[in-house]
Amino acid sequence: MAKPKVDAGGGFASLRYVLRQGRRSGGLRRLYRRLRSRNVCKTCALGMGGQRGGMVDEAGHFPSVCKKSVQVQAGDLAPELTESTLARHSRRELAALGSARLQALGRLSFPMLAAAGDTHYRRVSWDDAIRWTVDAFSNADPGQTFFYASGRSSNEAAFLLQLIARAYGSPNIHNCSYYCHQASGVALADTYGSGTASIVLEDLARADFALVAGANPASNHPRLVTQLVNLRQRGGRVVVVNPLQELGLMRFRVPSDPLSLLLGSDVSDLYLQPHVGSDVALFKAILQGVVERGGLDRRFVDAHTNGWPAIRDDLAESSRDELLEACGVPRGEVDRASALFCEAERGILSWAMGLTHHVNGVDNVHALANLALARGWIGKPGAGLLPIRGHSNVQGVGSVGVTPSLKRAFATRLEEIYDIRVPTETGQDTFSSMMAAEAGEVAACLMLGGNLYGSNPDSAWAARALGRIPCAVSLATHLNEGHPVSGAASLVLPVLARDEELQATTQESMFNLVRQSEGGEAGPGEARSEIDIVSRIAEGILPADRFDWEALRSHAELRASIARIVPGYDAAATNSPASKTREFQIPGRTFHEPKFATDDGRARFHVTPL
Repeated sequence: MAKPKVDAGGGFASLRYVLRQGRRSGGLRRLYRRLRSRNVCKTCALGMGGQRGGMVDEAGHFPSVCKKSVQVQAGDLAPELTESTLARHSRRELAALGSARLQALGRLSFPMLAAAGDTHYRRVSWDDAIRWTVDAFSNADPGQTFFYASGRSSNEAAFLLQLIARAYGSPNIHNCSYYCHQASGVALADTYGSGTASIVLEDLARADFALVAGANPASNHPRLVTQLVNLRQRGGRVVVVNPLQELGLMRFRVPSDPLSLLLGSDVSDLYLQPHVGSDVALFKAILQGVVERGGLDRRFVDAHTNGWPAIRDDLAESSRDELLEACGVPRGEVDRASALFCEAERGILSWAMGLTHHVNGVDNVHALANLALARGWIGKPGAGLLPIRGHSNVQGVGSVGVTPSLKRAFATRLEEIYDIRVPTETGQDTFSSMMAAEAGEVAACLMLGGNLYGSNPDSAWAARALGRIPCAVSLATHLNEGHPVSGAASLVLPVLARDEELQATTQESMFNLVRQSEGGEAGPGEARSEIDIVSRIAEGILPADRFDWEALRSHAELRASIARIVPGYDAAATNSPASKTREFQIPGRTFHEPKFATDDGRARFHVTPL
């Protein structure tokens, strides 16, 4: 019997998936209890969970959960990886298993080491693991090391990592955003002085237009698709820009909406499929149409922006035929997009890696920002720019200093509080560290979560580069395909997930809301807190009296320092279980009035060459 044709994303298939994951994690009740705990979602940065409880988003909607969250929780509740499993699989065999099969091996619950020349990982004690790490970094030139963090970590652990890396003497401190939204941060800072979204979650409920470019939220941020469906149901319009036709961006069955679950919901009104890499041409062609239709918000542009005359001249000099040929989108579809822009009053323009993973990624985002500024869609409720961030705390990791170059005010406060010297020169970013590794110029690295190998597009090159590092130390909850290929000697240390931490942690959403996770669930085997592991390593590679180590292991003390150092994080000082201000919106980053964080308070247009 032929299988029924799949005509929408989501739906009953997602519900069946949840049931399977419930069985995998020891029962639906156990999974539900974990999902409802007062902890931040471990998947995307859209903003589920925190002190409102799991399955509740930042705006208070319940139920707000997706199968990606279920998948991660089920993985964390899975049985532990065993020594016999390691004995059956060599490093080479582990590297060939792939991500899904590696995760299925189980939770990491004890330190594991494959020394140079070893064919297999073996279990080691925590004392041996720390000693091995300390020896590797103590014998290395700090300039030939790097420290990397993913968005799975807490603000507290990430802040501690960059602090001890700088005290140790390495400027090579970076995070996974350098391979994803760094172009967005640069472009948005150019545009309105903040490198993050200009909106909060509630603005999605006020908009009557949304554009989603270079992203597939149906797969990677499913709860965002619910917002798009809701927008259309109240009469709004959605435009998708994606060279690949994604079923879930055309039609989706929202599991939490009975009618949508049964009948399905249209997600997009217009689906544009430009040539890969032609986003600037497409956005300029749409902007030409907006201007021709009288859609330019002249009052906003004159009063609150700089740079429009250069954009006007550039548009006049750009041939519509050349733009259309460059992007490959039919004239009628471009005209329809321009008309939809002009018909709407409040629009939100969002994007992900499809715009940023290009040599001209910054220009791609500038071109999209120009459209928003031309319509007056920045600096008022229900309108703005939204980079769709990936991992749940990738934005927070950057906020607390995991970056190769700190702003001078941040560096000065860090030096004053901890009596360290912050180098004035810029350290290596993620790609620069990979290049250094390939050249044999990295002696040791410490990776706080993530899969650095898997985030490189050339797998063979990434494996070769990481394999040339004499010692690679990874902190993780599960094995991933990067672990067995990283380092001549590879050390993998098991960490607690955020809902297993003994002390509260904080995370920052893509909407600039700092949320708190309480932890409290029992962790597997010998797994330890990220902060406990990082501080123990630091004690070994730094002088014994260098820091107050007890204070560095206190999450509350770390938050107090973050509050004194990180702009907008003042409220973190009272971020404790007994406080009423455990979660807070970071001021100065989002804009509901046309007063921006630039020197003159005005937003800026940018000419974007093809």
